[in-house]
Amino acid sequence: MKSAARGKLPLSIVGIVICICLFIGVLYIEDTGSLSSATLLALQSTCSKQDEPDNNSSRSVKVQEKSTTSTSLTEEKDDLNGIDGEEEYEEKAEFDPEKCNVVKGKWVFNRSLKSLYSDETCPYLDKQVVCVKNGRQDSDYRYWEWQPDECKLPRFDPKTALEKLRGQRLMFVGDSLQRGQWQSFVCMVESVIPAKKKSIRRGRSHTVFKAKEYNATIEFYWAPFLVESNSDLRIIGNPKDRILRVDAVKKHARYWEGVDILVFNSYVWWMSGLKIKSLWGSFANGEEGYEELDATVAYRMGLKTWANWVDSTIDPNKTRLFFTTMSPTHMRSADWHNKKGIRCYNETRPVLKRGYCGSGSDKRMMNVVSSVVGKMKVPVSFINITQMSEHRIDGHTSVYTEYQGKVLTDEQKEDPKRYADCIHWCLPGVPDTWNQLFYAYL
Repeated sequence: MKSAARGKLPLSIVGIVICICLFIGVLYIEDTGSLSSATLLALQSTCSKQDEPDNNSSRSVKVQEKSTTSTSLTEEKDDLNGIDGEEEYEEKAEFDPEKCNVVKGKWVFNRSLKSLYSDETCPYLDKQVVCVKNGRQDSDYRYWEWQPDECKLPRFDPKTALEKLRGQRLMFVGDSLQRGQWQSFVCMVESVIPAKKKSIRRGRSHTVFKAKEYNATIEFYWAPFLVESNSDLRIIGNPKDRILRVDAVKKHARYWEGVDILVFNSYVWWMSGLKIKSLWGSFANGEEGYEELDATVAYRMGLKTWANWVDSTIDPNKTRLFFTTMSPTHMRSADWHNKKGIRCYNETRPVLKRGYCGSGSDKRMMNVVSSVVGKMKVPVSFINITQMSEHRIDGHTSVYTEYQGKVLTDEQKEDPKRYADCIHWCLPGVPDTWNQLFYAYL
């Protein structure tokens, strides 16, 4: 019998090694569901940029060039008719926040989808977001539902949500996008509360909706940067005049103490320029002593200040923390291959290409959030709304909004290049799905 050649392993040993490697690989895949939300956020791509190749890149580009809504005819017909949408939804596993990856999924058109409120029935909506009142005629944007590939999101039930909040304070903290999520949540529950058993107290920074029967409050606190700035109370429109105190948060944080459920958000205000005027430490010249920092550097410093406050102040046994990921903007119609388009103006369908990602999401900023939160002692759950919102070029307020406190005139609506708002969202609309996801965590 010939001995094995020197320097070569017998085939049986090679086979054993391969089997062991495969087994370890399977274990790794199975175990990713138990990773922390912060780790998952860092490992998983929220969306794939249009200029990044994928397995069907050449084919998908050709499809998109033929349709301004970035949708193949077959896919659009299936979604618009709701074919198999509900069946597939029912067959999936129940939502498990530790296992279900809500980033991977699709928007399915469902005409039977009924909103829990309208801009006529809910009295708590700002003029900025009541698109129907402001003249929007199309309505399809209200009938799309996000369906994750791996599980089904539970329907939002107002009474169950209020029971979950019984005897508790829920506070949304952040900018106007977070205020939209707060208004959406309030409107989704207020209809089941008798008129005499609910109230609202509005303040410049702090607004409180109270469900008296449940001894619960749903609050909003205005802090667009989370840290302190000269634009906290009197909003400064010109980003070049805004100055941040990236190491100061106490002025805001005193409102957050004692809250049972905190939902934070901060992104779009940091994206107003490449540099941000920042203060930290003790400057003899006050606001004159600022330094201009790269936006991502200032963002990291600000989030670390927030994270340090959380770790030193919050008792995780008493308070639950959430962070809503970045809400994408849709300022470049070329992103979805509508070269003749004007931002999100006149868009009436989502982009249905899987994993679509435009220029309105900055992965560097998302990575800052991931890295900062990943080092915190107090656990933070992400409400990962970025990918699902990327597709919704149709959901923005566009020209059906207000400008400087007044609803756009007909003349202004005819100038979408100047006035189309492709940052904020119509209500009812996309933020209702954000709250459906948040409700699943509750």
